[in-house]
Amino acid sequence: MVRPRKWRKICKLPESNGFGPLNYNAKQLEIINMTVDEYETIRLIDLEGLKQEECALRMNIARTTVQGIYIDARKKLADSLVNGKVLKIEGGNYEICNGTSMSCDRKRCHKRTNI
Repeated sequence: MVRPRKWRKICKLPESNGFGPLNYNAKQLEIINMTVDEYETIRLIDLEGLKQEECALRMNIARTTVQGIYIDARKKLADSLVNGKVLKIEGGNYEICNGTSMSCDRKRCHKRTNI
């Protein structure tokens, strides 16, 4: 029996879910799909500067899982930038943080505005 996938916690959905070249030809449009959890690993590791272990705690998943997600996300991001493809962020197995989890970063959590 296959083990069910674990829901990955994310802080919030991206404000924009589509990115791409300004001078693209609609007929040659190629879309790369990045999941929301892949986006979250890029945000936590590259933007916030967290280590993979810290990212794993925040997302409530194993560090090895974060490593795999992060590798896939960076490959998709590079393909979009280098080859001029449209990047669309959607889908994945995730749940949005409710601000009460012990793994939630209380200083940066979007749900904890009064702490």
